[in-house]
Amino acid sequence: MKPFTRKLAAYVALTKPRVIELLLITTVPVMILAQRGIPNLWLVLATLLGGALSAGSANAFNMIIDTDIDKIMNRTQKRPLVTGELTKLNAQIFATTIGVVSVLWLGLAVNWLSAGLALAAELFYIFIYTLLLKRRTPQNIVWGGAAGSMPVLIGFSAVTNTVTLTGLILFLIIFLWTPPHYWPLSIKYKDDYQAANVPMLPVVSEPIKVAQQILIYSYAMVLVTFWLIPVGPMGWVYTISALVGGGWFIYEAHRLHTLAKKDAVTNPMRLFHFSISYLTVLFIAVGLDPLFFFPIS
Repeated sequence: MKPFTRKLAAYVALTKPRVIELLLITTVPVMILAQRGIPNLWLVLATLLGGALSAGSANAFNMIIDTDIDKIMNRTQKRPLVTGELTKLNAQIFATTIGVVSVLWLGLAVNWLSAGLALAAELFYIFIYTLLLKRRTPQNIVWGGAAGSMPVLIGFSAVTNTVTLTGLILFLIIFLWTPPHYWPLSIKYKDDYQAANVPMLPVVSEPIKVAQQILIYSYAMVLVTFWLIPVGPMGWVYTISALVGGGWFIYEAHRLHTLAKKDAVTNPMRLFHFSISYLTVLFIAVGLDPLFFFPIS
């Protein structure tokens, strides 16, 4: 790989593009729901670009702060600040620049409410999750999930220039989804987190306790997805997706819980990967439902 291409790839890696991709998957369907139809294409593109820059800046600052941890954990040892492909100064300039640009871009091209929400999400992820909570409490990922839930509010407010109960319910769905999504990953990489002295829940609690928490959040999340039906309002496309997907999510959470009781959890990533598919399908349904609205009577 040529030096320029390698350097460019390092900057892209600094933004955690796979995380950004998951965040943006939820934004477009929410914009369609807010519009009750297809929003202006320019508005969609402007919101996605601003959201990607904001999330990329937050993720880059996260890597800067956590470089010492990333050096210890096997799954993060190829990150650009660990390998030396980028210096901390390079990363700080890059993260600050795209962070400032994201707020100005959203404010000028979308609206200032969306820009303010993006700024709040970025600051929360950097200062509350990364600096305050991550190394101090096993509930870190629970409250840290608030930052990852903000893209739906940004997308909703981009169309409506307001935040309504519908937007807050969508926020709550992702907030409650985050623990049962991330804790299975933490189970798999428990030794990494333990070595780095990061008190993820699977590090400080027995597998059965972790599985119980996953069950609680799974049930709460699924119940909230049903709350969206009368408030949205949502039709049969979303309702069927929420019922089938939610039922399957609960089944997978119970399966993990049963294995944890036997101390036989060998593949926690099954729930992790399923949770991504679940969220993707659910939010595709959020976007399709207004286009093929068949009311529940």
